[in-house]
Amino acid sequence: MSRIRLMIASLALGVFVAFTAAQDVKTQPPAQEQPAKSTTSPQDPKKTEPKKEEPKKETPKKEEPKKEEPKKEEPKADPNARTFALKFEKDKKFYQELKTQVSQVIKVQGQDVTQKQESTYYFKWNPLKQVGEKWELEQEVEGLKVSIDISGNTINYDSTQPDASVTAGNPTLMEFFRKLVGTKFVVTLDKAFKVEAVSGKDEFIRKLSGGNNQLDSLFRNIVTDDSLKQMCDPTFYLVPDSPRKPGDTWEKKAAISLGPIGKYEVTYKFKYVGPGTEEGKKEYDKIEVETDVTYTVPKEPGTDGLFFRIKEGKLEQPKGMGEQPPKGVIYYDPKTQRIVSAEITLKLKGELTVNIGATDSKVEIYQEQKTILRTGDSSFLSSPSTSK
Repeated sequence: MSRIRLMIASLALGVFVAFTAAQDVKTQPPAQEQPAKSTTSPQDPKKTEPKKEEPKKETPKKEEPKKEEPKKEEPKADPNARTFALKFEKDKKFYQELKTQVSQVIKVQGQDVTQKQESTYYFKWNPLKQVGEKWELEQEVEGLKVSIDISGNTINYDSTQPDASVTAGNPTLMEFFRKLVGTKFVVTLDKAFKVEAVSGKDEFIRKLSGGNNQLDSLFRNIVTDDSLKQMCDPTFYLVPDSPRKPGDTWEKKAAISLGPIGKYEVTYKFKYVGPGTEEGKKEYDKIEVETDVTYTVPKEPGTDGLFFRIKEGKLEQPKGMGEQPPKGVIYYDPKTQRIVSAEITLKLKGELTVNIGATDSKVEIYQEQKTILRTGDSSFLSSPSTSK
């Protein structure tokens, strides 16, 4: 390939030189004709020299002074606009509780399978250092609570319990949950508080896979750099990028690829309402949000460690008659300069073709998900031994 590129480059250069030379020839002035020598002898033996004309003196043109354009005044900041910045102090920790509630109905071969899941993650954030306009923070999973109900079969795990265990018959799942606790990442935020980089991915995958090559391959396809950036975003993509005044609306789009599982695209439609009106929320800024989510199957269906393969189909926000877009609310504290709470709802509905073994099955899915976020100066873990 490099030889072909070199040959094409040489050919192009040769054509360019030839074309330039041809243009030079075309633009050369024609040669001036020399006067023919007279063969007759002159009548006056004395040679008459032509009078020399003195060159005309050109009067220098007066240069007019350049007109300076008036400086454009920068637009003044709207006094009613709020800047939604984030404030960090070195080694001053803050904590987050992220609770997700999922209700799902799956119809396979005419049978409904219902699943309800509630998971709560407890995060500790430690601002490590500021480098220029960037910040490096350490995120740690302090604890985890999971409750899963699949058609009456329950699975429960709580890391805050000394003898944390999971329902009998699920030792693999128990081990997976245990490995999540204590996981750490170092997150770099740019000056706009967007996640620029996350370190700790390889160690995280090795920890979860436990030396199992099949699991290692699966996690490396699912835990992509982009998905990890979104997972480790302390703002959860909810903070405005520029100052906003009451009544302002704006949109944000986020896409997360999960390898062999597929891709999610979420559109957030925000509206800055102004100061909260609810009791206990009046000192905060209130932002309303509507969500629209779409799921698409992987472009190249593959298993990559999964026991199933998603071949085709699509899931999207229900838009039928009477369906309203899911609404949520965000509260921002201008004093601490952080999101103190948020509640976001997502809905998905559609049909997928799933291959298990050599059999294709049509699967109808309806899913509703609610995420609740809280941020504070102390841990939300109930265990008294939690480090702060």
